Amino acid sequence: MKIWTGLVVVSLLGVAVGAGAQSKPASANGVISASVSYNAMHAGGGAGSSSFWTQGGGAEVAGTLADGFGAVANVTGLHTANAGHGVPVNLVAATFGPRYTWVPRRQSSRSVAIFAQGLVGEAHGFHGLFPAPGESITSASGLAVNLGGGVDLSIRRHLALRVIEASWLRTQLPNSGSNVQNNLLLGAGIVFRSR
Repeated sequence: MKIWTGLVVVSLLGVAVGAGAQSKPASANGVISASVSYNAMHAGGGAGSSSFWTQGGGAEVAGTLADGFGAVANVTGLHTANAGHGVPVNLVAATFGPRYTWVPRRQSSRSVAIFAQGLVGEAHGFHGLFPAPGESITSASGLAVNLGGGVDLSIRRHLALRVIEASWLRTQLPNSGSNVQNNLLLGAGIVFRSR
């Protein structure tokens, strides 16, 4: 899973950076957007733990400043009723960081925006079991790193469809091993834009 996730992230970053070198993303500048999404995450349990799928949703606010560069704040909540042995897991990740957006020259009435981002923040797990040294706790917090990108397809002037977003989400929560989880986060949703 780590190799596949890495390939997705590197591919999306390569497309965005390579395309940005060919033309300036002037049409992406000065855009403020808000989005809501459905998310599914393949959670890597870490050493000695099984992997599992979670589902949930996310919300973000982003702004593109100059030459396609901007910032984004994202909150994603995920849940599964069975992370192994009937134990539920709930996770909220709040991350913030830079985003690069490339908008190709308009070739049709529906424009495409491709973005790549690197976000950092905090993950909070609750109503589950997190094995810590000498005990198991029901909630824990730790570092969250989110690297990835996606594609938005404009369907109206102020509305776009997030066709796909794929990210590597690394969390650091107790798991009686390395206390690191490498997760594949997938999403799709609706984007509301200022222009």
